[in-house]
Amino acid sequence: MICIVCPMGCHIKVVENMESEDGYDVEGNKCPRGRTYGIKEMTCPTRVVPTTVKIENAFLKRLPVKTDEAIPKELIFECMEIINEVVVQAPVRVGDIIIENILDTGANVVATRSMDKIQEVK
Repeated sequence: MICIVCPMGCHIKVVENMESEDGYDVEGNKCPRGRTYGIKEMTCPTRVVPTTVKIENAFLKRLPVKTDEAIPKELIFECMEIINEVVVQAPVRVGDIIIENILDTGANVVATRSMDKIQEVK
């Protein structure tokens, strides 16, 4: 696999080894973070989920959001079902929590762009 922790993009190989302290051997990583990443990918892969939600009374129709922490990979589709039902009202600021503690993961869905409320034209 390719390590995505830093820009190096090391090609790492992770092999189960019950004689090892943590149960895995990792080869090809150029830094200790690669080892941690490889083992985590084998035992409990997680991802940050970037997407959009509907927004009303704003210049644009969609607000970019993301989870503020990585969530278990197997929960991404369930997470997206919840996110796709959300409609927020402008104004919104970067970092505003849109959904708190999604699926009890401890991760919040937060705005990644500010959007002001549009003024009604009379």
